[in-house]
Amino acid sequence: MKRISILMYLTTALLYTSCKHEEHEKHEEAKFVVTSPVKSDTLIYHEYVCQIHSIQHIDIRALEKGYLQTIYVDEGQFVKKGQLMFQIMPLIYQAEMQKAQAEASFAEIEFGNTKSLADSNIVSKNELALSKANLDKAKAELALAKAHLGFTEIRAPFDGIMNRFHVRLGSLVDEGELLTELSDNSKMWVYFNVPEAEYLDYITRVKSDSLLKVKLQMANNQLFKQDGVVETIEADFNNETGNIAFRATFPNPDKILRHGETGNILMPVFLKDVLLIPQKATFEILDKKYVYVVDANNVVKSRHITVGTEMPHLYVVTEGLKEGDKILVEGLRKVKNNQKIHFEFEDQQKVLSDLNDLHAE
Repeated sequence: MKRISILMYLTTALLYTSCKHEEHEKHEEAKFVVTSPVKSDTLIYHEYVCQIHSIQHIDIRALEKGYLQTIYVDEGQFVKKGQLMFQIMPLIYQAEMQKAQAEASFAEIEFGNTKSLADSNIVSKNELALSKANLDKAKAELALAKAHLGFTEIRAPFDGIMNRFHVRLGSLVDEGELLTELSDNSKMWVYFNVPEAEYLDYITRVKSDSLLKVKLQMANNQLFKQDGVVETIEADFNNETGNIAFRATFPNPDKILRHGETGNILMPVFLKDVLLIPQKATFEILDKKYVYVVDANNVVKSRHITVGTEMPHLYVVTEGLKEGDKILVEGLRKVKNNQKIHFEFEDQQKVLSDLNDLHAE
């Protein structure tokens, strides 16, 4: 008898707990939050993969053949315009210059003597002209010898940063052989490809006398401190990709950017009077986006929408909704299509504020 009483007590307790649990679930299911789309002007950024180039990036090559006698700089070093970087052994070219200098001196003396004789009508004017031609030839050969000697000294054509060396001290280099590269990183040219439709949008909204400012997202996902401007667009579209190349120029005062880097260009696009909804109010079925719309009888119905642009926490809706619609933003997983619900209405600004606070935490 005592055992039967205990069993009846336990059964009653379980039934009571179960009822409480069901009531709690129903209470949870009854909590739905609804908001409405908002029409607003907004600024979005189109993102394009880009390649970063120095404003000047050139090959430094040997102008004469010979042994690399001296290297005055180091890899990665900043050099000034005119600074001596490499010296090719100059002995042969010095000797050739001395020979040319001696021949020029001899021709000059010979011309002086011939001129004196011509003034005294001892030699003809033709002999004087021939002597003058020999002098000019000797001076030209001297200038050429000096140029060859000067080519043994390789100097920086502009301020820039040295790249790695392709030769080492003592190497026998040929004329035109690559020694290193030099980059002027004071400004950077950033190239990115824009689809035809977006190019047309850009070209129709940007005035010809204005420059569009863009941002650069570096490879570490950080934004570069300096803004750039789109300065030029290539003449032709690539028929294979349907893209056209833009070039933006970025100042690089801290020399953070280097030739050959990659990143993403963020191009601002102003959208006027567009319909915005929270991303969390949507769900997907077979790659199509839907929302639950609450009708006048508080019944939820799924509706397909077309998303034009994606923003942080927001979608720009181009089809499927209008400004006065009520959409479910909390409890999407707890509701079924054509279900009648009780809900709390929240302004979309509060919904977005809660989302921003959640992500900030």
